[in-house]
Amino acid sequence: MARCPAGHDSAAADYCDLCGLRMGGPPAADQTDLGLERAPSAPGPPCPRCGTPGLARFCESCGYSEESAPPSESPVTSEEPPPEASVATADPVAPARRTGWTAVVTASRSHYESVMAAVGPDAPDIPFPDDCPERTFALSGSQLRIGRRSVSREVAPDIDLTGPPADPGISRLHAILIAQPDGTWAIVDPGSANGTSVNGVEIETGEQVPLRNHDTIGLGAWTSIAIVGQLSDEEERSS
Repeated sequence: MARCPAGHDSAAADYCDLCGLRMGGPPAADQTDLGLERAPSAPGPPCPRCGTPGLARFCESCGYSEESAPPSESPVTSEEPPPEASVATADPVAPARRTGWTAVVTASRSHYESVMAAVGPDAPDIPFPDDCPERTFALSGSQLRIGRRSVSREVAPDIDLTGPPADPGISRLHAILIAQPDGTWAIVDPGSANGTSVNGVEIETGEQVPLRNHDTIGLGAWTSIAIVGQLSDEEERSS
């Protein structure tokens, strides 16, 4: 079994069948490399939950994150907190708290054209889909994995972009949505082959990027995910 640059064991010898990083050889049959992959970082320690090597901030096999792990106990001290930390002040311009967040998945012609332009004349022959029904996923819990399911690797993302139509530029575990304390969401790309963008700007691997209402995530060759939050009935009446 081959091992990809990120440290994953892969049954495929050309592209990692978990994260999609190139391992050399001809293009994989189930994923097309768009030529936008970023240099992988050095492998980290094994995941404490499933044992997969190469843990950074997120495990690409099970989605474990250091931020979601139970906090370690800290010794109790008698130090007083700074004065400014003990005084809570209301933010007069704070936006209304939105609930009922959803991810709306569509095919974006503008994202497709920007990806093809970035690859240049060597872009693979990936046609824009003629028919791509809109799909909606409710956002709940603390984390949601985005990617393509794999029965052999037991990868079952919460937002499954397997298709049809199948976007060949999406990795098995492409990105992770993380719930925030204020009720919003953030996104992290743990190291996908072709990268992730927010509102047209590519994000760095491992960087947690806050999302706001109607922000658009671009990934793969043409996939677009709009993050939409609704106001509660009480907030609608008071707004």
